[in-house]
Amino acid sequence: MSTMRGVLVRKFGGVEALKVESNVPVPSVAANQVLVKMKMSGVNPVDTYIRSGQYGKLPELPYIPGKDGAGLVQQIGKGVTKFKPGDRVFCNGSGTLAEYTTFDESHVFHLPDSYTMEEGASIGVPYFTAYRALFQKANIKSGERLLVHGASGAVGLAAVQMAKAYGLEVVGTAGTKEGLELVKRVGAHTVFNHRQSGYLDQLAAEPKFDVILEMLANVNLGADLPLMKARGRTVIVGSRGTVTINPRDLMITEACVMGVALLAAQDDEWDEIGNGVVKAIKEGYVKPVIDKVYPLDKVGDAHHDIIQSSGAKGNLVVQVQE
Repeated sequence: MSTMRGVLVRKFGGVEALKVESNVPVPSVAANQVLVKMKMSGVNPVDTYIRSGQYGKLPELPYIPGKDGAGLVQQIGKGVTKFKPGDRVFCNGSGTLAEYTTFDESHVFHLPDSYTMEEGASIGVPYFTAYRALFQKANIKSGERLLVHGASGAVGLAAVQMAKAYGLEVVGTAGTKEGLELVKRVGAHTVFNHRQSGYLDQLAAEPKFDVILEMLANVNLGADLPLMKARGRTVIVGSRGTVTINPRDLMITEACVMGVALLAAQDDEWDEIGNGVVKAIKEGYVKPVIDKVYPLDKVGDAHHDIIQSSGAKGNLVVQVQE
């Protein structure tokens, strides 16, 4: 086993930059690393930002895309103590769109038998980002009001599930009937259609929010600010488009706006995130919702759909191998 099938990006660009190749070298396993036989790879907006070259930290070319995945442990390096060959795992790192990928042991987690591989591949970026946004950035408290602005996508659904379990009153928005029903089903107390004329007036008529999780800041951030309570917190997820606001809108309420990025997490923060998400999985109050699974040779369609399709309804996943 010296070569494998995988997706390579040799030049940053559009979806045409994603090439499935059959003679990709299988990575070697270093100390404290785990080699995983990938079954499924989760698709996230950040994957498209990196592929197009529009991200703050870009990999050297060529590179194998994909940050989230699920599969079986194939081999462990020296010093690995938590895993053995054959273990079902989910992972977060890089290169999951290939048949074999290596991860540091701290980025590999046991996948319960009650989770499918598709669900396992949908945990990493969405649930880790939601956890960091809610608990490490916004410092949510039980009883607070949370608005998830764009709640039917992967991160939004993860945030709704976690916040509901933590005792927050959750309001979510979505752009389709199916999305609204999904957000309500996973735990939102109230839902609004953000494609419906006048929905912002309806939100403004609601009690103000302690925390807002914003998925499309370039469109919504200016409208979010008046919805916050005094000393409210808005956390921005994603990096689409240019954001323009008037900072003076934050002065009277002493509210704050902050970004969230998993790559900025320190080692102790990463450990807290991983432990928190694993605990939520074991206690049964989080479960990814799978929208669509693509074959490996349709990875370009997955990258297109995660950005361009109207009305998110959960996670997109690519099947790497059976």
